[in-house]
Amino acid sequence: MILLAGIPSEGALARVGEELDSLGLPVVWFDQRRAAASACGFRVDGDGLHGTLQAGDRSVRLEEVAAVYWRLMDDRLLPELKGLPADDPARVHCRHLHDAFVAWTNVTPARVVNRAGPMATNSSKPYQAQLIARAGFDVPETLVTNDPDLVREFVARHGRAVYKSISGVRSIVEEVGAEALARLDDIRWCPVQFQAYVEGVDVRVHVVGERVFATRVASDAADYRYAGVRDGVPARLEATRLSEEIEARCVDLTARLGLRFGGIDLRITPDERVVCFEVNPCPAYTYYEGNTGQPIARAVAHHLAGMAA
Repeated sequence: MILLAGIPSEGALARVGEELDSLGLPVVWFDQRRAAASACGFRVDGDGLHGTLQAGDRSVRLEEVAAVYWRLMDDRLLPELKGLPADDPARVHCRHLHDAFVAWTNVTPARVVNRAGPMATNSSKPYQAQLIARAGFDVPETLVTNDPDLVREFVARHGRAVYKSISGVRSIVEEVGAEALARLDDIRWCPVQFQAYVEGVDVRVHVVGERVFATRVASDAADYRYAGVRDGVPARLEATRLSEEIEARCVDLTARLGLRFGGIDLRITPDERVVCFEVNPCPAYTYYEGNTGQPIARAVAHHLAGMAA
């Protein structure tokens, strides 16, 4: 049995669900939005792991789950809980449910995409960058600080620089221009990550097990994900191939991070240097799949099923 967890209508989950259905495989859904009718509990003893997930009107023995793909949104933001105080019984139940489920993903012998522990490396991008460098990739020179003077020196030394969040919370990458420099005193309240600007072409690499799907991105925007909205010129995406060496390095990096599925952000410089910015442990791959036709969801479904490509 394969368990899918999150919001069933969310694109990435829905696509994998469709692919699993096409394979005729048994699937059970844990719908976050039905948290009030759900429960999760388990124990680990000398006989292994035993427990139950009550997913709406269906009860599932957790030891019968062979694989799980989960994309849980922050349960505090679920529409069903809007306006409720933190100590409301519905919120408390929902938090306990999610805590139990996430803890189970770390200890179950099932094939998990991805376990919560390894996914946490993305919560500290400076830490993850050290792991990326150990895997053989170049990383941008980086400054994490709340000192405006250090930022001015950094930008003066490199000529061009960008800034982004330190944590795993999504942020829009921006270049440090005159407006940003004028607001530098704001960082005294919160450290910010600054990186030397890297010239080159963006390549997003999705690794599923040992399968590699590379997408070349053509855009002049600092953050191509928002190019269409902010600059009026959407990024152009096309499937591409990397050298066998770089593909193997991407597979190795994903495995080193303890992930079965990862989205790796690379930039290939004019002199063919491969710079890695980060690894997303829960990639929203449908943007790339939809623009290139690459069968990423199918690869995830096959991986969950333990099937060869």
